Amino acid sequence: MHHYLATLVLVAGLGTAHAEDTAFRLVSPDLVPGQAIAAAQVFNGFGCTGGNVSPALSWRNAPAGTKSFALMVHDPDAPTGSGWWHWVVWNLPANVQALPARAGDPKAGLLPAGAMQGNTDFGVPGYGGPCPPPGDKPHRYYFRLHALKVEKLDLPASATPAMVGFNVRANTIGVAELMATYGRP
Repeated sequence: MHHYLATLVLVAGLGTAHAEDTAFRLVSPDLVPGQAIAAAQVFNGFGCTGGNVSPALSWRNAPAGTKSFALMVHDPDAPTGSGWWHWVVWNLPANVQALPARAGDPKAGLLPAGAMQGNTDFGVPGYGGPCPPPGDKPHRYYFRLHALKVEKLDLPASATPAMVGFNVRANTIGVAELMATYGRP
């Protein structure tokens, strides 16, 4: 009986590992899921003194039919009533599977041709790192990569994160997510 149960657990574990290997996944060498974001990715302003460098990201196993990607980075814990948008990117080509560190710096020119970065809640395009109010519990930062069924979202660079999000969600066929945290005393 014990041998049978051990075999069953082993087979179930293999099935889970295989399912994870084929799932649409977003990973980063700069972010550990559920853990604190490093100073290099923290905003430099509003009382924070980080590097404000967007993390390197890569993904795999996009759903069949993916024609482009959009990346939305949001802090739902910001004390605004609607959270805080930290990075909004759309029109990432379907053949792209990674963004290097600093891709969120509009001056660096590291995004693929045709990709667009919209304004964040900091009021400018590009990556704006975490900078929650002092004393708040650590905030959650969701990096969500949306696989889209369209090659391009026809949106102006001035589109608000809400406008981008509306169009992204209307065209999403899959989402890969990575969440990390940040708080300051």
